[in-house]
Amino acid sequence: MHDDRELAARAARGDMVAFEALYRRHSSRVHAICLRLTADRLRAEEAVQDVFVRLWERLGSFRGESAFSSWLHRLAINTVLQTMRSTRRREARVMTSDDAELEDAPIRALAVEDRIDLEDAIARLPQQVRTVVVLHDIEGFTHEEIALMMSVPPGTIRSQLSRARKTLLQWLQR
Repeated sequence: MHDDRELAARAARGDMVAFEALYRRHSSRVHAICLRLTADRLRAEEAVQDVFVRLWERLGSFRGESAFSSWLHRLAINTVLQTMRSTRRREARVMTSDDAELEDAPIRALAVEDRIDLEDAIARLPQQVRTVVVLHDIEGFTHEEIALMMSVPPGTIRSQLSRARKTLLQWLQR
């Protein structure tokens, strides 16, 4: 069995068999990340395809300084975040503040049965807040790393995370 670094080097030279092996090894993990960030199966599937297209384009830039899976993981997150930003700009809709979105969020959750599982609760969060929760609490990124990815101050990440956790706790205690 070949290791990821060897497969990445071969794929960077155009070896489709090596690229397919990387896809088979990592597509389910990439899909899980995309699904958590988008909270939509169709958008997650599209995002997975986008991630692997970007992977094909950028394999030559993988230097092997970190594990391939870590590099791909970061590429997946950045791809989804970039797509979200592009979608927001394209739709040119006015975004309400995160506070207003979180205040409205429990209203959307009222129809939910007595108890909802954590994945459902996270999926109900506003998109930007959900992204912060997934990146910090599930994927393990620091406030500073998330702030860089999302181009916002670390304090904003901390406050969004705090409000999101309170909201999730309220929903899960019902």
